[in-house]
Amino acid sequence: MKLLPQIKTFSETTLVGIRIKTSLAENKTQELWQRFIPMQKSMRNTIGAALFSVEVYEHDFFDTFHPAREFEKWAAVQVADAIPQSMETLTIPEGLYAVFTYIGKASEASTIYQYIYGTWIPESDYTLDNRPHFAIMGAKYKNEDPASEEELWIPIRKKNHK
Repeated sequence: MKLLPQIKTFSETTLVGIRIKTSLAENKTQELWQRFIPMQKSMRNTIGAALFSVEVYEHDFFDTFHPAREFEKWAAVQVADAIPQSMETLTIPEGLYAVFTYIGKASEASTIYQYIYGTWIPESDYTLDNRPHFAIMGAKYKNEDPASEEELWIPIRKKNHK
């Protein structure tokens, strides 16, 4: 697989949603989205129709990686105002991102993530930055459809060259 991302600056964005603690070994993503979707459908003042799947990792998560290590997972949307009482806000700070387009079933996305973290980042001029990682699931997202499409936003910064 040789997939090159677009390098983009993401502007500071505030999202509204719900979160859980999960791990790759005990993945609770489906449970999170099953709770969020009925809540999201009743929300007002959303900005666009895109859904955000966000991961917030500890600063050393990838240095000391273990599949059972927990991280924070969010199901969220952008809203203009009025945060529902049952939800929380998450602000993603402005920063540089490697944006990969993933086409395929959601359940098979681990292959592209293995490529991003195991091949692309080590071989690129970038290193991971300590900001939220996220996927934007817009109109072309269809979950388990092989033609489903989403954008994977990986926080990066230039490597220190000496």
